[in-house]
Amino acid sequence: MTQSKKSNKFILAIAVAFLVPLFCFLLVSRMSKGKVIMPKHYLVDKVQEKTEGGHTIKDTVYHTVADISLIDQVGRAVSLNKDLAGKMLVVDFFFTSCTASCPQLSSNMRLLQTSFKKDNRKEASLDTIVQFISITVDPAHDSFPALRAYADRYSANPDHWWFLTGDKKSIYNYARNELGVVTGPGDGGAEDFIHTEKIVLIDRNRQVRGYYDGLDVVQVRKCADDIVLLTLEKPKGEKFDLPKQDN
Repeated sequence: MTQSKKSNKFILAIAVAFLVPLFCFLLVSRMSKGKVIMPKHYLVDKVQEKTEGGHTIKDTVYHTVADISLIDQVGRAVSLNKDLAGKMLVVDFFFTSCTASCPQLSSNMRLLQTSFKKDNRKEASLDTIVQFISITVDPAHDSFPALRAYADRYSANPDHWWFLTGDKKSIYNYARNELGVVTGPGDGGAEDFIHTEKIVLIDRNRQVRGYYDGLDVVQVRKCADDIVLLTLEKPKGEKFDLPKQDN
């Protein structure tokens, strides 16, 4: 790697690391003007109609991502919904022997981890709102020790960024039918292989709120922005209110 490329990468890392505090400042400014656009929902399960006050209203029911249990890079059995209840998830798919897009994808995930790292100086640390998840699409070769070595290359905090392996059919079903990162049929069998560069943002209600090109730093920054925006959402059933403007 040339010195110029190293410098550019360092500058990029610094920019993303300071992205979240800067965005919070800009967010407050925008909220004061009542111009916040929340990340949209994806993956519609159904559209149902109901009648209120004599009017027919269409109600969209969005897909709720089912749970999956896998093994992390230190050998722990983990459940994405049960163990991470109340947290947003940022999910990507990779495999340790990949030399094409996976290294860049993992580097950009590392930038996101840096942006939301634990800060012992603050009572409410950013690492408590989101968990980073990298799931191997080659579990036959990616044992948890292999994931541990790979995770160490990217300075992954095992409490904040999980690298996961497990049953291939379960992983491929999760990627296809729960997250929708690929289209087309597949059964997770020996001839089935998924290779996607997408990063998926899942909110605290386990609904998909964003897809991002994990190789595009602009898209990665957009993911960080959307994470912060989603911290403003109230639980299901509660109305999101913008702050009142001063007269």
